[in-house]
Amino acid sequence: MTNTSEVGSSTQMEDTILVSHAPTDIVQVLQNLHAELKTYQAPRVVHPHLAAPPPKLSIFDRLLRRKPEPSLKTQLPETVPQGLYLYGDVGSGKTMLMDMLYQTLPPNITSKTRIHFHNFMQDVHKRLHSLKMKHGCDFDAVPFVGAELAEAGSVLCFDEFQCTDVADAMILRRLLDSLMSHGVVMVATSNRHPDDLYRNGIQRASFIPCIELLKERLRVVNLDSPTDYRRVARPPANVYRYPLGPEAVTHANRWFSHLGDPKDPPHPTSHKIWGRYLKVPLASGKAAKFTFGELCGSPLSAADYLELSRRYRAFVVTDVPTMDYKTRDLARRFITFVDAVYESRAKLVLTLATKPTELFTSNEDVAAKVDEIMGGELDSSMRSLMDDLEMDMKTLKNSSIFTGDEEKFAFARALSRLSEMSSLDWVDRRD
Repeated sequence: MTNTSEVGSSTQMEDTILVSHAPTDIVQVLQNLHAELKTYQAPRVVHPHLAAPPPKLSIFDRLLRRKPEPSLKTQLPETVPQGLYLYGDVGSGKTMLMDMLYQTLPPNITSKTRIHFHNFMQDVHKRLHSLKMKHGCDFDAVPFVGAELAEAGSVLCFDEFQCTDVADAMILRRLLDSLMSHGVVMVATSNRHPDDLYRNGIQRASFIPCIELLKERLRVVNLDSPTDYRRVARPPANVYRYPLGPEAVTHANRWFSHLGDPKDPPHPTSHKIWGRYLKVPLASGKAAKFTFGELCGSPLSAADYLELSRRYRAFVVTDVPTMDYKTRDLARRFITFVDAVYESRAKLVLTLATKPTELFTSNEDVAAKVDEIMGGELDSSMRSLMDDLEMDMKTLKNSSIFTGDEEKFAFARALSRLSEMSSLDWVDRRD
């Protein structure tokens, strides 16, 4: 699979998964799955074939009313381990638990994939597009893609499982059903219970079978933690500088010089993505430098930011402004960029108009607009998130990213990740 992003080395396999801060029952759930996987032999994946006319029967076959030989199918073991769906608030440890399971999978699991859900769907759409271009728009490509992905990993770990796009919603149920029919064991993390996925989405009724499939084939576990572990106090690395001004310019230049390659002087470059070129204003080795306008001012997509995060290990972004509901598109792109950088474990240096927790805070007329949209009320899950992020009600109402549940969680997740990426632990990590 082309878009996998494995975490760590699994050369030293362990029989036990130790999680010091997780409740005992959650540890036991992970341990039980680990034990089941030790005896699991994934079936050989039988790939579908292009439709062909059935073989002709001889006269004797017809006289004896014989039927053509059935086509081969993947023969599933009697007991395929039930997968896991771990959900909880921002920073509750979902990804860490999944990664620990992934890194300690037993040696009989010879193929595995760990991938962020955005990356996964980008890869799926590329594969579907390629097959349809080859065989025509009416070609049913989902079973073929499902078999290819099953071949790439008998254990599939999704991080940040969600569905916000109607195109994804229309293919997910059939795709996941195809993967499971090939014996793939799924482990997923998400911010929300399956019943809350794609809430208020277009044609959501057609997505309900996917939700039921997840609940039937995966064990749903709630990591209801009151602590955002990404925000536990760590020494700051001083990678963020605010407010904007001459000192911020010096800050950005010094960091870019430090993160770049002295043998590769700063230079503009570009990368071809989906048949078009994405410009990088300055690059040096594995470091790239952008202004906020260059990075978020044009209509770049998640695929663009994911490609950048694959090519570079450090980013310097200057002149990050405060954002309100009038610049909501810029905020969405910035949050998507932060997610991509975080998932790639790259370093991030910012110069900002204000501190990160106030980036999405606007003035009084925006607060009034939010009150008008929301009626001044917030659901309990959002109140809990904001409590974890230590944001008071005034800051909450002044936020400009509150047009839907998915955006609320993306907003909270971005703040949490920016906090973690500012620590010495993150900046000093060796690639």
